[in-house]
Amino acid sequence: MPLTSDHGLRTPDGVAATLEQLILDGVFRPGQLLPSERRLCDKLGVSRSSLREGLRILRSKGVIDTRHGRGSSVAQLVPPRDDNPLMHLFKSQPRTLYDLLEVRALLEGESAFLAASRGTPADRVLITRHYLEMADYVAEAGIIDVERLARLDHAFHLAICQASHNPVLVHTLQSLTDLLLSSVFASVKNLYHRAEPREMINRQHADLHEAVVQGKPALAKRVALEHLTSIGERLRDIEVETQRLERSAMRLEGWE
Repeated sequence: MPLTSDHGLRTPDGVAATLEQLILDGVFRPGQLLPSERRLCDKLGVSRSSLREGLRILRSKGVIDTRHGRGSSVAQLVPPRDDNPLMHLFKSQPRTLYDLLEVRALLEGESAFLAASRGTPADRVLITRHYLEMADYVAEAGIIDVERLARLDHAFHLAICQASHNPVLVHTLQSLTDLLLSSVFASVKNLYHRAEPREMINRQHADLHEAVVQGKPALAKRVALEHLTSIGERLRDIEVETQRLERSAMRLEGWE
């Protein structure tokens, strides 16, 4: 069935509005190539002339980019992070890691609550798919590739956020992808080679997955908050332990 069954939505403005909503909802992501014109016409139930005019409207707004011979793709809606001086400052400060975990707790706790409340069967399939991909890798990998596991971990949490059906929340988290990945990378790198924190993280991921897909909002939020709070606590414990070892080594070498 066409997405634009209402006649008003088949006009160029209606086509543009429908595609904008699909982009906001995360169906089409920044940098993603849009389907062919024929495919879009079939899915939207519109004429090719209306589609082309709708795409022109989106190009004029800077929402999509079109290249001859390649088609149209969703524009990078957030300025490039690598060129953002603020991001460089954040990354250079050790304190940022703990600030990030606090922000993640605020945003991901609420996204878990909303995902458990609003998630559709399709959302639950995607969340489960990402969870199993991460869990299977942990179970089967002899030596953990830290970067790969960090990306699988991040994808699982992002799938939960997308199931919140709150575009502002989703795009806020996506705009912080590099910083969020750095916090996940730090937790994997520093905690996963230690048995107790590794078992804790695996258990919390399993509990979070179960609470969301079973539609238990309060439990999902509680587990998400517990997950991020406990990671911060374990990382602080490691930091304090490292400082003690460094002081002991300095005394042994006669620095104090």
